[in-house]
Amino acid sequence: MKRIYLILLLTSLVSCKEHKVESSKIEEQGPFPYTVTDSTKNRTLSAAMDRSFNNYSNIHPRNNELYTNFKYTELKGFDYNNHDGTVSRRDPSKVIFENGKYYVWYTKRDTPVIPVGAKNAEKSNDTIPSTDWDLSEIWYATSEDGFTWKEQGVAVPRPPKPEVGWRAVTTTDILKWKGKYYLYYQGFMEASGLKGDYCPVTASYADSPDGPWTPAGKVVIENGPEGAWDQYAIHDPYPLVHNGKIYIYYKSAFNRPNPVWVGGGLVTGDNPLGPFKKHPLNPLTSSGHEVTLFPFKKGLGAIVAKDGTEHFTIQYAEDWLNFEIASICELVPVATGPFVPDAFTDTKYGRGITWGMSHFVNAGKYGINPHSILVRFDCDLSLDVDDPAMKTTGIRHNLDVYYSQGLNKKQRERIAEENKKLKEL
Repeated sequence: MKRIYLILLLTSLVSCKEHKVESSKIEEQGPFPYTVTDSTKNRTLSAAMDRSFNNYSNIHPRNNELYTNFKYTELKGFDYNNHDGTVSRRDPSKVIFENGKYYVWYTKRDTPVIPVGAKNAEKSNDTIPSTDWDLSEIWYATSEDGFTWKEQGVAVPRPPKPEVGWRAVTTTDILKWKGKYYLYYQGFMEASGLKGDYCPVTASYADSPDGPWTPAGKVVIENGPEGAWDQYAIHDPYPLVHNGKIYIYYKSAFNRPNPVWVGGGLVTGDNPLGPFKKHPLNPLTSSGHEVTLFPFKKGLGAIVAKDGTEHFTIQYAEDWLNFEIASICELVPVATGPFVPDAFTDTKYGRGITWGMSHFVNAGKYGINPHSILVRFDCDLSLDVDDPAMKTTGIRHNLDVYYSQGLNKKQRERIAEENKKLKEL
């Protein structure tokens, strides 16, 4: 026992001595310099300043290649039936450029009535949707400039019951592989909200982006085994080509019924229709509501939107697996389908992105005219563009943006009760 006390005492003395030496060293280096140079990072730094030098590509956002503002533009060419809630477009795919024009695929709902809501899913039927994406099909559109679009029609219709996706086919993305085109998407076999979100990933393929599309007729990415993080859901398939293989990233939600955790996983394969192998490190991301990725330099950039502890960040994984936060951004697009010219070229040095499409799910009001709309976003996450206007910070929004996020009735009542108790003291 005496020996243990002696060891603890010596350890404490050494620790104190090291602390004094470290404190002395910090004081000797003098105040932090006004002008920052390359040698400044060699100082003993606080945790915050250490992150500035070592976690990001540059200490200031304007020089960080993976920092950007996002600008939004209303698209022309899409009709929403006077925004009455019966027509909805959402979840765009990556944008590709083929045959001298841009192509995009997306989830479209065109129903006689508005959705009844997931909580009222038992009231849905063959014509009444439960959610905004229920009874949907996959449509596509083309554009000469990325701003004005011409809707071309249905790419993937709902197949007959009981085939995968008979209730709805949604949330698609595109792959070009060895001269053919593949659409991956989620196939619903029941109205969303009845039991959960069981909608396995299936696919269709074609010789042209204009189709016709042939259904694979099977599940191409299986849910995980019982007890696995992705046992109930594999959503938002997002294919890229890397190292001569097909990489498909996806999203799943887990940890129910506790606070739900959203993460991104990866499967890889040599055949577009499988089999695919799940990466043992899954999940690879801990945040974001969907998967949005783009080759960048030797690695992979990721736009991480709204959900999780690392929401509203741009992240980077040089090995395409281990993501680190590269920047924190504002007004980050949701359900993003960027234009990624080197998505399928097996590039060894990705160039990044400058624009794409996303959606706004609050184009109408719940119970009145709920629907989503497609929009264009622009940014500077590219090695080929240097746009200082995309690198500013401290953006000011109109006052109604702030006031619209006001207190609800329950919060007002709580504050009134707190004021009342204070007056009674």
